[in-house]
Amino acid sequence: MKKTRCSFSFVVGLLAVVGLFGCSQETPVEKTKAVAASGSAATQAAGQAAVDAIKTPMDKARQVEGVLEQSAAKRAAQSKESTQ
Repeated sequence: MKKTRCSFSFVVGLLAVVGLFGCSQETPVEKTKAVAASGSAATQAAGQAAVDAIKTPMDKARQVEGVLEQSAAKRAAQSKESTQ
């Protein structure tokens, strides 16, 4: 009987400790809000540089995609003409 009480007390204590540590941690959303609230010019500049680093290649890819679509349309038209 004493062993059961001891095990039960241990489990309850362990759950309490885990619960206390879990409540004190910030969620990713809270961390993001904290960073945004305390954002400095350097942080904002770094963020903008990251966006620009992604945006420029994406713009180029969109241009290439447009050229490829036009080329495919021309090729399809040529193939259709040659079969007629």
